[in-house]
Amino acid sequence: MGTPHVQCYTPHMSTLSIVATPIGNLEDITLRAIRVLKEADLILCEDTRVTKKLLQKYEIETPTMSYHAHSKLSKVDKIFGLLEEGKNLALVSDAGTPTISDPGVLLVSQVKKHFGEHVSIVPIPGPSAVIAALSASGFPASEFVFLGFLPHKKGRETLFKEIADSKRTTVFYESPHRIVKSLASLSLHVGNERQIVLARELTKIYEQFLSGSALELEIYFTKNPDKVRGEFVVMVSGK
Repeated sequence: MGTPHVQCYTPHMSTLSIVATPIGNLEDITLRAIRVLKEADLILCEDTRVTKKLLQKYEIETPTMSYHAHSKLSKVDKIFGLLEEGKNLALVSDAGTPTISDPGVLLVSQVKKHFGEHVSIVPIPGPSAVIAALSASGFPASEFVFLGFLPHKKGRETLFKEIADSKRTTVFYESPHRIVKSLASLSLHVGNERQIVLARELTKIYEQFLSGSALELEIYFTKNPDKVRGEFVVMVSGK
């Protein structure tokens, strides 16, 4: 059997802080997150234009650099070089907690593999759409299955069949372009006895929670196409 890897932070290590940022309302950020972002040598952003709005609000002048799913290997090499120099970096996504259904997980995995215990990876907890939505859903959340964004094609219907068989609350993210199609699939596979709660525009001005059967919600959005906006958190009650 191998020896488990133990990470213990020491003051002289480089750090990669995984910083949760607001999912809509810019007030939803912790004091610790603001401090870490101010003290970092560089902030790695999914989209620098989105992050700049947050940084300007809190007068954070730390330099930024983009890092996303399509970043080239040369950018990863640059990040590795900065960590080798002893720099402290912060990783943020456009909204919520990095690495959770987010391309930041690739970087964290690469840093752990390359540096081992020589770089400290520190979570700075905060907003997460899945947790925010579940907290107001009324569904049991001591156990739940989170599927992230469903695949566009391959394996998609198989997942709906698995949701139909699940005794636990199931949660996934969906785009406005596919929400009606997903509700139709839920109606087909899950039926209309199970309760579904949809959350959209979380923490924003037009935040909305909708509940009903898959068919009821499908009809609602078909009749109200103006409501098919923003990303959705879809929650399905257990069997």
